[in-house]
Amino acid sequence: AVTDTSDQVRRAVRGPRLKIKLEAPVDGHGLAGLFPPDLTGYYDGAEVSVPVALELVRAMLRDQGAWCRLEQQDTFTVHVGWDQYLYVGSDQPCEAAVARTRELGLFAEPITASPYAADLEEPEVTQAADEEFWERVRAELAAPETLLLEETYVRNATRWHRLTENNLDTVRAVLGPRALLTVWPDLTPDVDAVLAALPEDESVDFVWEASNGTIRHVTVDETNHQQLTTWVVGARAARSLPLAVDERHPLFHVALPDSDGVLRARW
Repeated sequence: AVTDTSDQVRRAVRGPRLKIKLEAPVDGHGLAGLFPPDLTGYYDGAEVSVPVALELVRAMLRDQGAWCRLEQQDTFTVHVGWDQYLYVGSDQPCEAAVARTRELGLFAEPITASPYAADLEEPEVTQAADEEFWERVRAELAAPETLLLEETYVRNATRWHRLTENNLDTVRAVLGPRALLTVWPDLTPDVDAVLAALPEDESVDFVWEASNGTIRHVTVDETNHQQLTTWVVGARAARSLPLAVDERHPLFHVALPDSDGVLRARW
């Protein structure tokens, strides 16, 4: 049990994500009241107070949709498993906390390491979105070309941008901290052709620019192709993107480094 409520004690949010296909979805994924609706402040590396950290643990234990690791450097970690087990790690003995936990009727068992430790996962991306990367993007746009940028600011939560030579710096300035950036060829204006080419036996991400200029996306399969046709009425351009890892071939796949140029994001 954590009882330290000092405003100076902070926990770092690592590897945040939103669960998908919940049996009982909760508005705000359990984050309402902790972060703004656009989830500003909920990102890899964000520091939160102990009271907020406790609310995050409650949301995870209730399976409300949000998940993350909570860490204090290399000294303290809290992980909630998919089985709703709580794994607390410390570099110091915690006899009093263990005793108090048992007094509350809970079972505390010592283990050597959390099965959700980050070092047990292979990183998906190790290349940083450094200045060399942005120059490569700028060179692509100078062709002239327009590119599609998929910004994953929390795992399972994305924003989409159509990049041009003129708006590149503006888009770059609003990207979320440590975001995962995937650059694709641009949307095509022949929306009917994209719809006609949808595969019959697999799911895809369908991305389109609506008539008002906003970019939307949805995961679809053969069961909702007809519904998709209704959703995209008036669309200016569209593209379908495969979901299978071995079929996804973006132009670039990088993550934003911190302000000191070091890539610390976990993807």
